[in-house]
Amino acid sequence: MSDQDFTVPITVRGYETDAQGHLNQACYLQYAEHARWAHLESAGIRQADLLAAGVGPVVLETTIKYRRELRAGDEVAVSCRFEWGTGKTFRLIQTITRTDEPDAATPTVAAELTAVSGILDLTARRLVPDPRAALGALATDPAALGI
Repeated sequence: MSDQDFTVPITVRGYETDAQGHLNQACYLQYAEHARWAHLESAGIRQADLLAAGVGPVVLETTIKYRRELRAGDEVAVSCRFEWGTGKTFRLIQTITRTDEPDAATPTVAAELTAVSGILDLTARRLVPDPRAALGALATDPAALGI
């Protein structure tokens, strides 16, 4: 994680584990999605604001690198950082890191996620040409998103 990442804490719940006793793979995506929405909210953008503006975030591609297993009761921080480029898409860089280990100086990275995303015009059903500007116009704190 960098010092510019937004993070949210999550405790792995027992019902999220699979037959092997570790966090089900789909839950990593749910944790990432939770952190994305919390990050938008930290910038002052609520889901209702996006809908009122006629736009919504979409994920076009996600890559997950599983590094270490997570088990029920493990405490993690899920980071989220927007990486802006040019064009209709941007990247979300996310890390799921254990926070409950005795050696906090070298926390265990459980997973690394990268998502290619865009902002969808809900009427035209097309990506907006400048997602940074679209989110920046709605944010009360655009700097929280690196804008």
